[in-house]
Amino acid sequence: MNEIIKITKYPEPEAWSALMTRAAESTAQLEQTVAEIIAQVRERGDEALREYASRFDGVELSDIRVSEAEIAEAEQRVDEALKQAIAVAAGNIERFHAAQTMHPVKVNTMPGVECVQRAVPITNVGLYIPGGNSPLFSTVLMLAVPARLAGCKHIVMCTPPGKDGKVNAAILYAARLAGVTEIYKVGGAQAVAAMAYGTQSIPRVSKIFGPGNRFVMEAKMQVSRSAVAIDMPAGPSEVMIIADQDADAEFVASDFLSQAEHGPDSQSILLTTSENLAERLPGVIDDSLNRLPRREMMLRSLSHSHVIVLRDYDEIMRFANEYAPEHLIINTADAERLAERVENAGSVFIGPYSPESAGDYASGTNHTLPTSGYAKAYSGVNLDSFTKKITFQRLSPEGLRSIGSTIEIMAENEDLMAHRMAVTVRLKKMQ
Repeated sequence: MNEIIKITKYPEPEAWSALMTRAAESTAQLEQTVAEIIAQVRERGDEALREYASRFDGVELSDIRVSEAEIAEAEQRVDEALKQAIAVAAGNIERFHAAQTMHPVKVNTMPGVECVQRAVPITNVGLYIPGGNSPLFSTVLMLAVPARLAGCKHIVMCTPPGKDGKVNAAILYAARLAGVTEIYKVGGAQAVAAMAYGTQSIPRVSKIFGPGNRFVMEAKMQVSRSAVAIDMPAGPSEVMIIADQDADAEFVASDFLSQAEHGPDSQSILLTTSENLAERLPGVIDDSLNRLPRREMMLRSLSHSHVIVLRDYDEIMRFANEYAPEHLIINTADAERLAERVENAGSVFIGPYSPESAGDYASGTNHTLPTSGYAKAYSGVNLDSFTKKITFQRLSPEGLRSIGSTIEIMAENEDLMAHRMAVTVRLKKMQ
């Protein structure tokens, strides 16, 4: 196993881009496959969804929508300890996201000219919850809680069923607790297409949220070009760890492996100035890996992970900001100072006792984050993600007089004479 994780010492900056390469890229074959699925769902609706459920999930669906009886049954099947854990996590997520509420902005830019900005909820939103490698009931909380707090009226959720035709009980329990209004047994690219265009059963939404595999991500990108907004472009999950010579190697190994557990395309990278830590880490990972159930899948993830030794923290922070990780763990003696230098990251975990798992589940921050370098321009999901900002303006006669000539001159010089006229006719009537 020690040979699987690549150790690179003191690479020159011109070699960094190769070390930053992500594991999975979109291909022409993937694009074509997803485009065909989307076209079939648009054309045939529920019939196509049932066909794909049979082909991909191995289940024959009669009802696509989850019934109230199924939700009630699921509630009985979730044990009390898990219910309590979900409640604690939901409470923390609600507290953090409720604090993000935007209050209206009202400014008088000139006498008689009032400008207002107000956050208005997106009426119809769609949530995609993966169910392949793991039933991600935590993602239900991360998406549905802020959607409810934002005031979205219709919160539609799609998630793949199991072989028994049922949705995981914890996913259903979390959905009811968090405020999801409709739940459908549909997974993959076909679920994204259904929410983007609507079918006989599934209503069309205005914005789609949620992580997924390559097919789901490609579907989100394709529908975003014509039909619907999406939360962000995303790909396989990733973590970057900055650790010094005093970092506990078991802590670092556990962070590596918790990321590898997400899927075979996940990526973990350690940046350090300590050759000793770099050389010890693969052995510690090896020991830990043998005690975990998903060893074979995690080995595939670790095959495109890296341990990189750099000369100093200036190099480390330049590398980190250029990579723009989804998750950034800073496990050094001066973690707070380094955190102030972070420019590009989805979510940052500061200090030895802040594992990524905390943000994934229960600290209160959102775990739906930009990957593949998109953290350079995109934020993770937050309360604002479920609203749009509408501006309002009210001009009194005094206000139009005060800026009228400014508008007339600017419109005339852009050769937009009807724009000028809309002001001029009003000014004349007021004389």
